[in-house]
Amino acid sequence: MAEALLRHKIAQAKLSHKISVDSAGTHGYHVGDRPHRSTQRELDKHGIPYDGIVGRELTEDDLATADYLLVMDTENLNDVRRFARETDYDEALDAIRLTMEFADDPNEADGALDVPDPYYHKNYDVVYKMLDDATTGLLAHIRREAKI
Repeated sequence: MAEALLRHKIAQAKLSHKISVDSAGTHGYHVGDRPHRSTQRELDKHGIPYDGIVGRELTEDDLATADYLLVMDTENLNDVRRFARETDYDEALDAIRLTMEFADDPNEADGALDVPDPYYHKNYDVVYKMLDDATTGLLAHIRREAKI
């Protein structure tokens, strides 16, 4: 969902030639899968395209090339940091951040910046709103940093 939202906002800003977006999981559970049907329905409600988005697993190349490695929750944050250390990509550690750090209204629960997994909580609309806020903030951050 976050990848689709950010791609859409980048395209609307006419920055697709300058900013690329991809997503990957910390485990191979959904490699080759399209977004979940409920995610598709939520994106469809808002007119957000998701063509070409297919699940894949995080790689060392991602660590080596990404300017931002955003994760949805603290568990993923720890997993990606551990992967970076285990593969000697310590320079990627600064790029690994929680997605909700970029939100205007992080909707913090008990001080956490975790995005709940909508599959288990059945709250695709809530997660959409959270990620809409965070991806808007992220794009603004990237534009400031890159002066574009």
